[in-house]
Amino acid sequence: MAQDWPRLDWPQWRETAIHLQLMTQIVGKVRIALTPWLNHGWHVPLYVTPRGLGSSPIPSGAGAFEVDFDFQAHQLRIACIGGETRSLPLAAGSIADFYAAVMAALAELGVSVKIATLPNEMPDPVRFPDDHAVRPYDPAAVEAFHTALAHVDHAFKTFRTGFLGKASPVHFFWGSFDLAVTRFSGRVAPPHPGGVPGLPDDVTREAYSHEVSSAGFWPGSDAYPKAAFYSYAYPAPAGFAEAQVCPDDARFDSALGEFILDYDAVRTAADPQAAIADFLQSTYDAAADLAQWDRAALDCEPGVPGRPRKV
Repeated sequence: MAQDWPRLDWPQWRETAIHLQLMTQIVGKVRIALTPWLNHGWHVPLYVTPRGLGSSPIPSGAGAFEVDFDFQAHQLRIACIGGETRSLPLAAGSIADFYAAVMAALAELGVSVKIATLPNEMPDPVRFPDDHAVRPYDPAAVEAFHTALAHVDHAFKTFRTGFLGKASPVHFFWGSFDLAVTRFSGRVAPPHPGGVPGLPDDVTREAYSHEVSSAGFWPGSDAYPKAAFYSYAYPAPAGFAEAQVCPDDARFDSALGEFILDYDAVRTAADPQAAIADFLQSTYDAAADLAQWDRAALDCEPGVPGRPRKV
């Protein structure tokens, strides 16, 4: 039902979104500083939880711990394997103060970590300790964002079950502030040219070392000021931009270099989950067919609860 899918008005909640993105970057950088590198940066993201976003367990010299954004109680919670916890409010304020509070809480818990303090993939970044701008925190907007993320997470996880090849988890990248899922053909890709703003070229090249069909969801940005789904291929095969995809509202955006489906078209659809499924499947079909993936070996029927896949 449309009323179950909240409105996400980027211009209205922009300042809160930027504040939240910077908060997630601090937590994400703690994870990246302590976790061994995993292919394609899969050690970097956060994950959608019933209450917000979570890091999953992070190793440290003091033992494993995890950090969770609770978007219902509007708290950041740090929990250690030994049972100790710390909680910080998610509220209006400066990133400098939030950064200091997070690092102090980790130190109290015995976690020794030093992070790169320059934000990634954001225009005109200011290092966390120096960012004293006071930004708002709109709890209702954050709750709406989380509700949308939970719906999309379900759709992406269902789509992921229809593939036998290598596929990423459904995960939230705090740099680009989007939820994503990626399928791999199994073939090596040409070296990525790099040049992604705020992202080191060696990170980009490692992420795109193999052919991909990738899809995701972001809540808006200044470059595209509305919530939307996207899908792209790397390398993009000839004819990809001209492919016919579903639903009818989907289109190829030449400036972004990917297919786009606005969130409002999904939110107001008769069956939002089906609209997402159509977009994911049709854009994957276009990428895989045009690039001649071995679909007989890679594709399968979507998973069903409690029923093993037939082999």
